[in-house]
Amino acid sequence: MSKNADLADLIRSRAGDAPPEYGLVLGSGLGHLAAAVKGVAIPYSDLPGFPHAGVSGHVPQLVVGTLEGRRVAIFGGRAHYYESGRADAMRLPLEVLQALGTRKLILTNAAGSLRAEMPPGSLMLLSDHIAFAGTNPLIGEPSEARFVPMTRAHDPSLRAGLQAAAQAEGIALPEGVYCWFSGPSFETPAEIRAARILGADAVGMSTVPEMILARFLGLRCAAISVVTNMGAGLSDEAISHDHTKAMAPLGAAKLERILRRFLGRAA
Repeated sequence: MSKNADLADLIRSRAGDAPPEYGLVLGSGLGHLAAAVKGVAIPYSDLPGFPHAGVSGHVPQLVVGTLEGRRVAIFGGRAHYYESGRADAMRLPLEVLQALGTRKLILTNAAGSLRAEMPPGSLMLLSDHIAFAGTNPLIGEPSEARFVPMTRAHDPSLRAGLQAAAQAEGIALPEGVYCWFSGPSFETPAEIRAARILGADAVGMSTVPEMILARFLGLRCAAISVVTNMGAGLSDEAISHDHTKAMAPLGAAKLERILRRFLGRAA
């Protein structure tokens, strides 16, 4: 039996056999959302090969249970490319999610805004992304499945559902392009200017590798950014990881309302 199947069986033994309808990956400072789930929390340390707590603001556990009547699996933390130099660091967790029978994935992240009308505390629904980091999580994959089309990576139907949920909650949810930088250093003002010229609306250090892996695994995906700062050179604020964690709750409450409404309405 494969490692993925073994881990899926371990999770089922603790959380039950019903497949989660949605997987969610939570970004920096957004881990509290997992506390709303009625279910079982499994520490990553109990799941061989899952990432450790390498970044403060992440909660390294998988929570499987029910939220707004939907069966969900929530990753309280993610592994980043900048922690190991491996763009495929989240491959095993996403493979296990697929093995559990999940077919839809919602990704969240903390991001820097490149648009004055999208200040800290705002949300942005990703319409597309730019892999500016210059690497790919499928490098080394031997099968021809590695040639993944990304034209509709950000699923139109899921995006429409999230927009409808935001509208029902009276929350602005502009769409935009997310530009992935490798990190861990923050972007320079020149890099922010370059990203704007390329058509980016927000920048961050995650999400894109998971989006690529998820499409490789056949999962339908959507992603939402919580804006925690303006990009370098666009404001006088001091950008730091502590600042990111402090500002994330401003948008996290709105994000939770949208996700709850989305799951409650989801067909």
